[in-house]
Amino acid sequence: MDNLFEYSFVVRSLLGAFFASITAGLAGTYIVSRRLVFLSGGITHASFGGIGLGYYLGMNPVVGAAIFGLGSALGMEYMSAKGKMREDSAIGILWALGMAVGIIFIYLTPGYAPNLMSYLFGSILTVTNGDLIALGIISVVLIIYTALFYRTLLYISFDEHYARTFTRHVDLFKYVSVGLTGLVIVLNIRIAGVIMIIALLTIPANIIMLFTRKYLRIVILSTVVSFVSISVGFAISWFTNLPTGATIVTVLVFFWLVARSVRSLKRSSRIKKMKT
Repeated sequence: MDNLFEYSFVVRSLLGAFFASITAGLAGTYIVSRRLVFLSGGITHASFGGIGLGYYLGMNPVVGAAIFGLGSALGMEYMSAKGKMREDSAIGILWALGMAVGIIFIYLTPGYAPNLMSYLFGSILTVTNGDLIALGIISVVLIIYTALFYRTLLYISFDEHYARTFTRHVDLFKYVSVGLTGLVIVLNIRIAGVIMIIALLTIPANIIMLFTRKYLRIVILSTVVSFVSISVGFAISWFTNLPTGATIVTVLVFFWLVARSVRSLKRSSRIKKMKT
């Protein structure tokens, strides 16, 4: 186990897990509180179009994914906010379009088709220094943004109507928040992949919300749960040679099941005490 940390890619992987946990704690709490899980799924799959475009143009696929992810996030928010289309319909259309565009561009890319496994299912071992820098920057931006506008984000997350009595810039905050969420999703694709990124952003917050509804506690504790889950999943995949992204998600679901069981036991014991 000591020799494990001699490898530079292992250190990069753990740093990636640390930054991914911060972004998952901050963005994930916002997503779950506002019930935007389906929206995050739409952004994730729409960004696949950018991955295909990146391969076709010979540039970093993550850059293409960021363009598509940010554009789709703002587009979905705009169409649903203005009432031009039902939110679920807008998400479904952009979800399907992104995947279709990505497949078309990959098909049109000259030469052999690229290996998309690391983008579809994640591979934390392939995290680069550039990925770490991007994740570090978005983590700092999210921390500053949440710290400066904590109360506003809290109101928007749980009661948008009340938030509008607190500030007249609710729509602006929603656009900025969903835009940052789109970037978080794209930059975490290396960790969990297009298909499983939703689990990384939503399961930790759901675990903590079983025990508390205090926004700050959810942010902090879901960050801890994310890091522990990614680290445990990484260790299991390392020693068993299992796919890392899928292993991390399996660990997250296992922790969720344990948390549900613990809450059920607490409720049962509380009911028994009340009866006696």
